[in-house]
Amino acid sequence: MPRPPLDGLIDDLYYLEGAPPYALLRLPASPAALLIVNLGAPFRIRAGIDTAEYADGCVITMPTRALEFGYPTRTRSVGVHFKPWGPAPFLPMPAAELCDRPVTVEQVWGRPAVAELRDRLATADGPHEMLTLLEEELMRRLCETAGLGLVRHTSSVIAATSGAVAIGDLSVAAGVSSTHLTQRFKELIGVTPKRLARSYRFVATVLAINPAEPVDWGDLAGGAGYFDQAHFGHEFRAFTGLTPTRYVEVRRQFLREHPGHVLEGWPLPAD
Repeated sequence: MPRPPLDGLIDDLYYLEGAPPYALLRLPASPAALLIVNLGAPFRIRAGIDTAEYADGCVITMPTRALEFGYPTRTRSVGVHFKPWGPAPFLPMPAAELCDRPVTVEQVWGRPAVAELRDRLATADGPHEMLTLLEEELMRRLCETAGLGLVRHTSSVIAATSGAVAIGDLSVAAGVSSTHLTQRFKELIGVTPKRLARSYRFVATVLAINPAEPVDWGDLAGGAGYFDQAHFGHEFRAFTGLTPTRYVEVRRQFLREHPGHVLEGWPLPAD
């Protein structure tokens, strides 16, 4: 667990080394953000129709659609799983500028600083020291961010209700206009409060699916508050790039081919 105040911005820091379970992995859109500092061969990310290569790593603010990662046969990196608002104090630009546009770490922090950080990480004495170095770098770069308290509190309410909350009530409770709240969300998360709520609702619904058992899609959609199964299916494709039935097939494939793998459930093998 990262130390305060980083614990209010970050879910965890991680070290990754070895061969990925699949050369291509699909990361469904979810209410989270990501920083990867790459220490191995470059990896690729496809966002929409654009594919780019990342040698030094990348920063991804909360995505609104699935991303596809292409990994080298051996990969090595350290990274940060941020809460949706987490990257904001470390970014020199509004998060909205990066929405569904992964950028290199160099574009965010500059080439000299990133080269020095990667060098220190590469020569560190093991994963624990590497994660400590990354945590110290984040502590050093932490900036005061206008509106962060408002966005964090409101987002936490959205998260606690799995997105089942009236957004208008949130701005009233916070004592700000809905326009102001939306503006702050776009600056610090990259999306509107309504979009964040959609994301939390979808992820809670999908993670409740047990791929080993038959799925009653009508029950699932209704229980999660979707208008109907068609609406749920549309949302499913928007967030994962897959139909609901194809998603379950892919989950089952992962379980069969890599039982007990740390990545089981999220991300997914890409077709």
